[in-house]
Amino acid sequence: MEKTNVHFDFLLGEVLLIDKPMGWTSFDVVNSLRYTIKRALGVKKIKVGHAGTLDPLATGLLIVCTGKFTKQIDTFQGLDKVYVGSLHLGATTPSFDLETEVDRNFDISTIETEQLLLAAQHFVGEIEQTPPTFSAVKIDGKRAFEYARNNAEVKIKSRKVTIHDFQLLNHSLPEIDFMVSCSKGTYIRSLVNDFGKYLNNGAYMSSLRRTSIGDYSVNNAYTVEELKSKIKSQYQES
Repeated sequence: MEKTNVHFDFLLGEVLLIDKPMGWTSFDVVNSLRYTIKRALGVKKIKVGHAGTLDPLATGLLIVCTGKFTKQIDTFQGLDKVYVGSLHLGATTPSFDLETEVDRNFDISTIETEQLLLAAQHFVGEIEQTPPTFSAVKIDGKRAFEYARNNAEVKIKSRKVTIHDFQLLNHSLPEIDFMVSCSKGTYIRSLVNDFGKYLNNGAYMSSLRRTSIGDYSVNNAYTVEELKSKIKSQYQES
């Protein structure tokens, strides 16, 4: 999607590429854009939805659809994704990321680079993965994180996902930068946690950015504020 000379028709339908900021939920993005679009068009209702949740602490590409294109959300959700991020080796957290405090520490003094590379390759292909308890997976009509935040016991079913590529880009232990290309439904936090377990150690995700969904790239995405400004200016001029 080119960002220049774009004229939006939100009622008919648009596919919007958004660079989600850290600290926002995916629904925060949808709600903010829906409000701006409704105000700009002077309408009370418009269909707006996103095609694949990003955790609040993650940044990067979020596809938002309006109008008739909301019917294609499932198609967009089914596309492969690419992520870059960092993991912290030698500790774990209940949420598998920085949302919660470290609950265990491990000795990493004997871990060699070859072990890290072999561990990453172990996860390439179809794997069985269990989503984190701190996730948006629905259990009996509630999100798993609602149970987890109330310290309630929760059982989440494992699922098959495919890791097309898992590269360790560089490392200065305990931090390791990585790139993952994967199928829909993959939780990178769970992959990081399992990576730590495979090394008889522990790991949590310290940062994450989604760079592409199928052929859609974050390089062509708007920030929320850029898009809101463009929406307002378009409808003020018309």
